[in-house]
Amino acid sequence: QVRLVESGGGLVQAGGSLRVSCAASGSIFSINAMGWYRQAPGKQRELVAVSSRTAGTNLAESVKGRFTISRDNAKNTVYLQMNSLKPEDTATYFCYARISVNGFSLRDYWGQGTQVTVSS
Repeated sequence: QVRLVESGGGLVQAGGSLRVSCAASGSIFSINAMGWYRQAPGKQRELVAVSSRTAGTNLAESVKGRFTISRDNAKNTVYLQMNSLKPEDTATYFCYARISVNGFSLRDYWGQGTQVTVSS
């Protein structure tokens, strides 16, 4: 009933920029948080950036100063602007959202992932 659809990944050279987007749709009562995690081959999924109504913005140390997260609450959409990309940013980027469909409980949802590849 709730879907997260990502877009905007791709291949870019080191030092370049990309923007990924994620739109939430379905039977949504409210969205508490939206953001991005990433997973590189052979590694665990890690937080990149999350914007929460209650906890503010949480940004991984490795991307501070290079990545910016923003939200359009009217569109239930979150964006990740990635600048000065490095080869180590190469990963599948997963959209994340903490959503209430009934006004009482929250649940975590995940997108299918979008590939970001940074060539050196």
